[in-house]
Amino acid sequence: MSAATAELTVTEEERTTAAPAAAAARTAAEAATTPLLAGTPLPLDGIKIVDFTQVFMGPSCTQLLGDYGADIIKVERPGAGDISRNSFPDKDGQDNPIFLSINRNKRSVSIDTRTEEGRNVLHAIMADADVVVSNFRSGVMERMGFGYEELKAENPGIIWASGTGFGPVGPYSHKGGQDAIAQAYSGVMWRRESDDQKPSIYPTTLCDYITGMHLMQGILLALRTRETSGVGQKVEVTMYDSMLHLQMQEACMQLNRGYEVNWGAMPLSGVFETTDGAVCMVGGFTPDPLARISEALGLEEDLTLRPEFANLEQQFQHKPALQAIFRERIATNTTEYWTGKLEDQGLLNAPVHTLEQALADAQTEANGMIVEAEHPGVGTVRMLNAPIRLSATPPTVRRVAPRLGEHNVEVLLENGFDAETIERLQQLGVLR
Repeated sequence: MSAATAELTVTEEERTTAAPAAAAARTAAEAATTPLLAGTPLPLDGIKIVDFTQVFMGPSCTQLLGDYGADIIKVERPGAGDISRNSFPDKDGQDNPIFLSINRNKRSVSIDTRTEEGRNVLHAIMADADVVVSNFRSGVMERMGFGYEELKAENPGIIWASGTGFGPVGPYSHKGGQDAIAQAYSGVMWRRESDDQKPSIYPTTLCDYITGMHLMQGILLALRTRETSGVGQKVEVTMYDSMLHLQMQEACMQLNRGYEVNWGAMPLSGVFETTDGAVCMVGGFTPDPLARISEALGLEEDLTLRPEFANLEQQFQHKPALQAIFRERIATNTTEYWTGKLEDQGLLNAPVHTLEQALADAQTEANGMIVEAEHPGVGTVRMLNAPIRLSATPPTVRRVAPRLGEHNVEVLLENGFDAETIERLQQLGVLR
């Protein structure tokens, strides 16, 4: 440690005296920023979360916690910040839509954790935190000095939550967590409608999102436990486990019957091109579905009368021929035409929308799924609302996604640091 750095080591006394001041300041801040909803506080009002997460899995978890009232203090690297600030080229740079989409209702502090001063600042911030969340590789938080045992010694009620690729033990524990990699290892990528299709990456990061939601659920369970026991605990989720759990039906069949169920391979279901798009048809959940499909498609013969399609076993065996009939017929008219005909027969179906069409759909508006907020640098930001509806305490957008380090001074003042100390931390580059 350099002489200049040594001059500003945050002392243990400063750390231990910061907590009461932090609690009082946070209460005042919450009173100023939290809306009163029919006199009812938001579910997570008063919960302080120190958030080390980045990219998508972790931030999707903490944003949702913030939407329901938690105070999310986002810890970022000076200069660079969250990886998602810079991983997608965009005219708005670090405030691009990818970052904005999963970081609202958070406050950003940019602290150099490579310095002892930076680590001590964070220890002071975490001294009265309810939750600390990370999604680094296993062992990184421990090497930074922020492992569960160390934080627990300072704050016995702390909930230490971690989302990783594979967990702290096992042959893959050293690997990083990435959506496509988890798809590949867990079997999800191999599963497809038929063997003649090549394995491919699912284009929406379902593993990141599902794991993030499991991480959120674990945090809420731990908070509930602490209410009754007063004890904090470690919460761990992995992308690998989440993707296996996604396949619980298929896995149970494989484990007990020796084969997989493939819902995409059902002979009466599929996606079929029309003259102006595509329609998804699900030929199940109705009596005599093939007869209804024959009627809906206006086929001259009832396909159930053909011996090769007489029962489900035969339909599986002759699926290519059966689906060729569907495909040829549906290609003769529009999506709207066929959805109407299928509806008339009580068959489950839907037009295949693009994301642009889905966002403009009247159902999206009816569900209140798009919200707007003003960003000081970007202007009006449109984004998706939280999907969980609570009648008395709905989610709120109280803050747009923060600029890097926007709340350095604010957060440190709340946590017991005086202006002079903050200025010297800035001069040393600990805060940037």
